[in-house]
Amino acid sequence: MADVKTRAEESVKNVIESLGYELVEVTYKKEYGTPTLTFFIDVDREGGIDLNDCEKVSRAIDPVLDEADVTDGVAYNLNVSSPGLDRPLKKDRDFKKNLNGKIEIGFYAPYKGNKKINGILLAWDDNTVTIKQGKTEEIIDRKIISIIKPLF
Repeated sequence: MADVKTRAEESVKNVIESLGYELVEVTYKKEYGTPTLTFFIDVDREGGIDLNDCEKVSRAIDPVLDEADVTDGVAYNLNVSSPGLDRPLKKDRDFKKNLNGKIEIGFYAPYKGNKKINGILLAWDDNTVTIKQGKTEEIIDRKIISIIKPLF
């Protein structure tokens, strides 16, 4: 049987997309002692997600989640949120939005003596990320990268 996050995503993804939003991520974890199911949504428009968007999506997915019983009867809090401007780059869409922009890369272990480096995103694929630092281009294996996020 699929986990709560997967079942929740499968249950509401089409509803969220039909409203004109992108489902970026789903988390399910205890917050202040209560299981919390959080949906991070985004939209391709100036200004991004606002409170009205979150309320609209919450109202639309709440009955769908109740019907699907994704937590197998466990009570939970439902949150709908924006992923924020500095959300990690995970999907191709995220990388495309930040192409030629400044990014910060964090590593699982020090890379060339650093836990984090900054650079300009030049390219990416499933296995590597290419950045420019000054006049130097560097191709970095994604297996050693813990997080990539935009810099503002």
